[in-house]
Amino acid sequence: MELFEKHESNVRSYCRAFPTVFEKARGSKVWARDGREYIDFFAGAGALNYGHNEPSLKRRLIEYLEADGITHSLDMATAAKAQLLERLNEVILAPRAMTYKVMFPGPTGTNAVESALKLARKVTGRTQVLTFTNGFHGMTLGSLAVTGNAQKRAGAGVPLSNAVFAPYDGYADGTPDGLDQVERLLEDGGSGVDLPAAAIVETVQGEGGLRVASFDWLKRLEALCRRFGMLLIVDDIQAGCGRTGPFFSFEPAGIEPDIVCLSKSIGGYGLPLALTLIRPEHDRFAAGEHNGTFRGNNLAFVAATEALSYWRDDALEKATAAKATIVREALLELARRRPELEGEVRGRGLMQGLAVAGEGLGEAICMAAFERGLLVERPRARGARWSSCCRRWSSTSRRSSAASRS
Repeated sequence: MELFEKHESNVRSYCRAFPTVFEKARGSKVWARDGREYIDFFAGAGALNYGHNEPSLKRRLIEYLEADGITHSLDMATAAKAQLLERLNEVILAPRAMTYKVMFPGPTGTNAVESALKLARKVTGRTQVLTFTNGFHGMTLGSLAVTGNAQKRAGAGVPLSNAVFAPYDGYADGTPDGLDQVERLLEDGGSGVDLPAAAIVETVQGEGGLRVASFDWLKRLEALCRRFGMLLIVDDIQAGCGRTGPFFSFEPAGIEPDIVCLSKSIGGYGLPLALTLIRPEHDRFAAGEHNGTFRGNNLAFVAATEALSYWRDDALEKATAAKATIVREALLELARRRPELEGEVRGRGLMQGLAVAGEGLGEAICMAAFERGLLVERPRARGARWSSCCRRWSSTSRRSSAASRS
């Protein structure tokens, strides 16, 4: 690790949590340069829901490269992009009666969030955005402005504005419901709160401590947006693409977002890709009004198209649900056997964890797991009672899905 200490910036973080040099990966396992094997329950913070080097994805990428397929194309039309758009509509959108237009905002999740915020402001002519405690939406300035984490916000170096924060569902027991408070503020012309352009929300907060919004709360948020002419933006970057079970984490709530942000596992193979899904009536950007050099990552298009094939039936979703039950039962049993942890099981689907009381305990548990060959990570949020969440689980791999089909 001395090489990295000498030459790489101090900003590095995950290599501090996992102090070894990784060299090889397959399925749910990774191997270090010294040959040690690890089970990867972290899965790239949700970027590897199909596992490492999933064989069918790898084979398709190799075929594409050997055929001299386009790799970089800005936003020009390519065969790879056409295939992705067709597959996304055929397998995901049309069966759900969704008519979203697809925007390619750039390669990362924060690109999707930035484009969503800009578009909402353009559509409504308003500037403020309603966001929620402990939310995390990215590290660029617009995304940071709607992010709750104080440490990440401090890194901006400039004031972060045009955001109105409200309590997330269950933020503080015994206090008035946050949405009721927001509704009163918005309907009162003397509150001093301008009508927001949009509300942005995660149905399951990943970095924010695996807090879960109830379906009823999400429906009430949607109704609030409709009443006051705000666009509803669901940031599904971490919780989407099957990590909670269904392809979209908001599906079980029965809500219809105006804009959906996707990244991480939408790239299938861990390749950078982000999509912003927009209801057609809100598709107001002029040509080139939001752009970027790496919107045309055709290798990611190829992998994403192949990965979407796994959603032609419900086998993957059912496999995730079955494994989620196993994970929850194991976490509940751990909390029962170790009452000194004061553990609280949180999350949904295979995006679950155990919140523990005690400063630094989460970090210690993660390091102990690493020493035993298990990669888990903790969200960085700090709560009033819960100092850390020590476990965050990856979604199901293609190998698991194949087993469920046989």
